[in-house]
Amino acid sequence: MAEAVSTFYNGETIEMPEIRVSHIIKGRIPEAIYKPANQLLESDKTIYYERKMFCIKIPTIYETIEGNKLTLTVAGVRAYNHMNLYSKKSVERFKIFVGFKNLVSCNLCVSSDGFVEQLEISNTSDLYLRVLEMLNRYNPAKQLHLMQTLGKTSMTEHQFCQILGKMRLYQALPQKIRHNIPRLHITDTQINAVAKAYISDENFGSYGSDIDMWKFYNLLTGANKSSYIDSFLDRSYNATEVAQGITAALHGDDRYSWFID
Repeated sequence: MAEAVSTFYNGETIEMPEIRVSHIIKGRIPEAIYKPANQLLESDKTIYYERKMFCIKIPTIYETIEGNKLTLTVAGVRAYNHMNLYSKKSVERFKIFVGFKNLVSCNLCVSSDGFVEQLEISNTSDLYLRVLEMLNRYNPAKQLHLMQTLGKTSMTEHQFCQILGKMRLYQALPQKIRHNIPRLHITDTQINAVAKAYISDENFGSYGSDIDMWKFYNLLTGANKSSYIDSFLDRSYNATEVAQGITAALHGDDRYSWFID
């Protein structure tokens, strides 16, 4: 993936990948599946990490929105918890994205044309080509424009509280009702985090006054940092959907109107 980024953004400054892992799993090689644990040799044992996320920053491509510097970033997630490692070898699965990282808060901003939710490949050459396809499809100017427009719309504290309340209701709705409402991936715990940040966050809090949608968007992406890395990108993208959808609803669009009615 880093090779594809270097090829596509040739001439730009590209930092070394940052890597985070979680959940050490002590396993065994396939040939030792049926051995009793007390008979395992050191050569039979394996150690791997259940989830891994890697992030590559390109600091020479950046923009400033509402006083916040955003830097272009390419990232991906590899999660083994979605696979049966002891079954027959199958395709490798990744989630990848290209978008901007808010340096004030380290929030990742994920857009639709820069996100591949389910990338299935069988070798590194396929991965290289698919990453290049994503980078070629991505339109950074379009994403920046959409994020800049968020700062031009505000909502009152009453509307903000109503939206949070509807978000809490969403998880309890019957499936037949939820089916007609745009999806919401943020959890109840993260909704609580958004409420606390609205009061106390020094960058995006707006307690006692109106809040613009750029700050609201960053409250959502900030709360998302508590997600496991295998669901992090999905929820980051969903935060973009929700922020832009509610912005449109405040201007009269019907699709996200349930959250503000």
